[in-house]
Amino acid sequence: MADIIIAFPRIEDAKNLKKLLIRNGYDVSMVCNTGAQIVNAANHLDGGIVVCGYKFSDMHYSEINDYLPKGFQMLLLASPVKLSNCSITDNMMYLAMPFKMRDFLNTLETMMIQYNRWRKKQKKKPAARSGSDRKIITAAKELLMERNQMTESEAHRYIQKISMDSATNMVETAQMIIELNGKEWEL
Repeated sequence: MADIIIAFPRIEDAKNLKKLLIRNGYDVSMVCNTGAQIVNAANHLDGGIVVCGYKFSDMHYSEINDYLPKGFQMLLLASPVKLSNCSITDNMMYLAMPFKMRDFLNTLETMMIQYNRWRKKQKKKPAARSGSDRKIITAAKELLMERNQMTESEAHRYIQKISMDSATNMVETAQMIIELNGKEWEL
């Protein structure tokens, strides 16, 4: 479940909303009353939802949204007049105050589903190769290009194919090609 940060200029409003969410089965990670507190809390979490008001003593909602790290969404709660002047971004939803509890909980649940989908996609992404791994693969490709008159893309595909056929990763395959460099061999 996503971490939830609740923030309003009046701390009592934030605490009341926290109690309401807890009664409805949500965990609230932090309650704040300044923009700096929100940004600081978000930087210490992996992602989640910031439920907040329009303006704080030190920041406006749009500034806070700009500072939020990747993986955070914002649920802006404000009067209809203030919302009419808002520029809503992809990671934001809003609700006009006063709101119906059912609408608030449904909006929050929708955001939770979006967050969980985003999180799942992040887990599926392969990790970026380190600089040393990229150097090993590049060296193996250069060797194949020189010895076998391959293009860069042909050498890359060759390493990929050997890697898949031998059930090893590309770095291990590239290391094997480099180690075989001392011996005379052709493809």
